[in-house]
Amino acid sequence: MDIPIRYLGNSGLLVSAVGLGCNNFGRENTPTVTAEGTAEVLSAAIDAGITFFDTADIYGMEYGLSELHMGHVVAQRRDEMILATKFGHTEFASPLAHLGSGGSRAYIRAAIDQSLERLQTDYIDLYQHHTPDPDVPVEETLTALNELIDEGKVRHIGHSNYTGEQARRAQSIAKRLGLRPFESAQNEYNLLSRSAENDILEVARDMNIGFIPFFPLYNGLFTGKFSRNGGPEDSRIMRIRRHLVEDAPWDAMDAFAEFCSERRITMLEATIGWLLAVPGLSTVIAGATTADQVRANADAAVSWSPTSREFDQIAKLFTIATKSD
Repeated sequence: MDIPIRYLGNSGLLVSAVGLGCNNFGRENTPTVTAEGTAEVLSAAIDAGITFFDTADIYGMEYGLSELHMGHVVAQRRDEMILATKFGHTEFASPLAHLGSGGSRAYIRAAIDQSLERLQTDYIDLYQHHTPDPDVPVEETLTALNELIDEGKVRHIGHSNYTGEQARRAQSIAKRLGLRPFESAQNEYNLLSRSAENDILEVARDMNIGFIPFFPLYNGLFTGKFSRNGGPEDSRIMRIRRHLVEDAPWDAMDAFAEFCSERRITMLEATIGWLLAVPGLSTVIAGATTADQVRANADAAVSWSPTSREFDQIAKLFTIATKSD
């Protein structure tokens, strides 16, 4: 069965309902630390019907490594990929810092050229401002991004980690200046991190911009491979984020596991099915480090959809667990 295709807000851009988050490419201690491992996962994703691929210039154990590894596949299969990347994260060191802050025109123009070179492509489908820049007026950022659209280097623009207020302000400024606005918002959202529901997700719906959740599986906790006793020792959670298992609301997680068992579905299927039923959500960009993982994510796009009652049941399971989020 083919993965459903959805519009990214009102941009006109069509993306697969399940995409691939590419933050594991070039990451140490993973099968995708190499270009060959990355190519295997990317090829499996494309073959499985995934069309949307989301990376960033900071991903990988070295700056730009995720994009660099991806470029080998992009060069061969560009017409099968909707390619998204990001620039200007304020909390990571950048080799372009001497040009100015991450939201500045000089920085953006240098960043796009480097990303295009690493990814071996002439254009980016969705270019996203990774974090708001307190040192640069958003007018400058939007103007620079519009220049890239006019030059054909970028098709659409989005933002990541903006608050609802920041998103509304950027939209208003774009309208006042006659600029193309941001058309997508990417923020953390999953069953254990739901503060977006009362902020950026609500704003994204109101403005009809596409919403893309990152960490949709809570770093892998919702793959069903973990319990209150732990999980696979070679997993990223157990290696460097063990606290996610130790601090998880296991009463709610166990109830969710029972919910899945009763319906003979996996926790992965239930989690992705629930997310895809959230109004305004465009695509679920789950990460993967093996071809089997990416195929399982792709299958979950079509294997189960909750009824409205089931959707509310799942949401209620985690409402108390996330009330302080």
